[in-house]
Amino acid sequence: MTKRLVLAALLGVLVLGGSAAHAGPPPAYFVDETTLPFDALPGTSTTRYWGVHGGAGYRIEVPDNWNGDLVLYAHGFRGTGLELTVSNPRIRQALVTSGYAWAASSYSTNGYDVKQGVKDTHALGELFNGLAGHPLRVYLTGHSMGGHITGVAIEQYPQAYVAALPMCGVMGDNELFDYFLDFNLVAQALAGVQAEFPFPADYQTAVVPAVKAVLGAPYPGALSIQGQQLRGVTQNISGGPRPAFNTSFAVWGNFLFTVGVTGGDIGVAPGNVQDNRDTIYQIDTDPALSPDEMALNAAVLRVAQDPQGRHPEGLANIPPISGRLPIPVLSLHTIGDLFVPFSMEQIYARRAASEGASDFLVTRAIRDHAHCGFAVVEEAAAFSDLVNWVVNGVKPAGDDILTSAAVADPKFGCKFSVPGHAGFAVCTP
Repeated sequence: MTKRLVLAALLGVLVLGGSAAHAGPPPAYFVDETTLPFDALPGTSTTRYWGVHGGAGYRIEVPDNWNGDLVLYAHGFRGTGLELTVSNPRIRQALVTSGYAWAASSYSTNGYDVKQGVKDTHALGELFNGLAGHPLRVYLTGHSMGGHITGVAIEQYPQAYVAALPMCGVMGDNELFDYFLDFNLVAQALAGVQAEFPFPADYQTAVVPAVKAVLGAPYPGALSIQGQQLRGVTQNISGGPRPAFNTSFAVWGNFLFTVGVTGGDIGVAPGNVQDNRDTIYQIDTDPALSPDEMALNAAVLRVAQDPQGRHPEGLANIPPISGRLPIPVLSLHTIGDLFVPFSMEQIYARRAASEGASDFLVTRAIRDHAHCGFAVVEEAAAFSDLVNWVVNGVKPAGDDILTSAAVADPKFGCKFSVPGHAGFAVCTP
């Protein structure tokens, strides 16, 4: 695992970088209201609402046999386009047939705007009260950035929700963007390429091809020694040794050169939020630093966040998740995801432990290489178990994600994964 330790003797050049958030008129976001109407699922009878509220599109569905509970769904990152769109929850069928109402918002902005996502999702819950009635219980769930929104919302509004189901979530908040920075700076150091921050305008067209030429031929299918070292570092910063990681790296090795390589403001912050000043990079699993690791840490460019880039609490531009869990949380994550890596869950679990809230958190590992690559039945089972925790006090089973030996076990993730995940053999716990 990457260690956040100060090792001044190994620190390279320190760069204070990043660009300020761009001034000017706000983007002209819009909702195409013709896309909002939706039909009931075959064999179901529901009342459906749609429209625009506070600049955000929304959909609401209430089954005729409504059990009085509401599920709010928070979608993931939608890019930076101007059109705002709504997604139905993937477990819609299970929700409606079990009597649950659900509601989903587009948010009133795009980009990585967790702050607005929290506000708009909470506002949709209040809108539901006026349209359909006051629910007995409100559950919150979301994918990817929507997991980040979920984690923040339950801490900002601790009385509003009874339980949460973040999935493939950015539960380590800003640590995700540090991870992107780590990958790209380590790759350049291992390739012997002098790094710059902010990354130069020709990074994708000139720098990355030169780096890849050193890492493998072709990278990432065939790795040189330097490419293998990058794979080792990536494994450690993304969650540690775990089943089928070499395949995960082959899937994601090119993509990781394309994320987190702008000015460091992630499009929403007032300055650079990325930082690796005290990160110690390890190639292998031995905590002692080898000569190769010492050389790597001395060579990696060091970048410091701008003082205004992060905020310690509240609804900041990239809101933090403290781990002070006020309600039960069941979190799902695929172990081969290197876009929003499995380490996000480990960070979340450690924060919860530091806040004395471990009893409120259960994490389940799913054996898949894709981002949010869950089977619908896995999500539905998790929601059902979460409800049972709330209603009957039966805490669901989960996986041990903080013990390195457990994560490295070839059968890690077998307990809650159904057959059919590409790249993983069918297994039993």
